[in-house]
Amino acid sequence: MLTLEPLRPDHADAVLAFELANRAWFARTVPDRGDAYFTATGFAGRHAALLAEQAAGVCRFHLVLDADGTLVGRLNLMDLVDGGAELGYRVTESAAGRGVATAAVALARRVAARDYGLRSLTAATTLDNPASAAVLTRNGFTATGECLLDGRPGVRYHRDLDGA
Repeated sequence: MLTLEPLRPDHADAVLAFELANRAWFARTVPDRGDAYFTATGFAGRHAALLAEQAAGVCRFHLVLDADGTLVGRLNLMDLVDGGAELGYRVTESAAGRGVATAAVALARRVAARDYGLRSLTAATTLDNPASAAVLTRNGFTATGECLLDGRPGVRYHRDLDGA
C-alpha cells in the first residue's frame, strides 16, 4: 500500500538522496534539474522555496512512500488555481513497471478532491515517455492536445475529479 506524505522540512535529506540516486533515470524522459540543483546550497534553497509555495497554498508537494515507508516517488500538485492544478510525478527506477505511479496518481486524485477541494487536474508528458502516458490514461485522463516540454514534443491531459 502506498501513502502520500506532504513535503516537510525534515524530508530534505531523503529527497536529495532520491533525486541523486535516480538522476540519470529521470533524465531519460524528463528535463534534468541541472548541476546547481544538486549542490548543498542549490538544493537547500529549492527545498525552502517549495515549502514556502506549499505554505502559501500555491502548490502541494508529496513524497510517495511504499508499505515499508521507503521513498519511491514524488508527486506534486502545482499552480492550484480556480479548483484545478497541474499534476507532476516521478518514481524510482526500482519502482518503475510495478504500478507504483498508477497507484500514486489514483491516490493523488482522491487527495486532491478530498483534502484540497480541487475539481480537475491537468498533466503533460513527452512523446518519448509512453509509460507516463499509460499512467495518465489508466487514471482516466484524456489527451487534450499537443505541447512542448522544454522543447520536446508532448501531450497535455485533463481529468475532472468528480467522483475521483
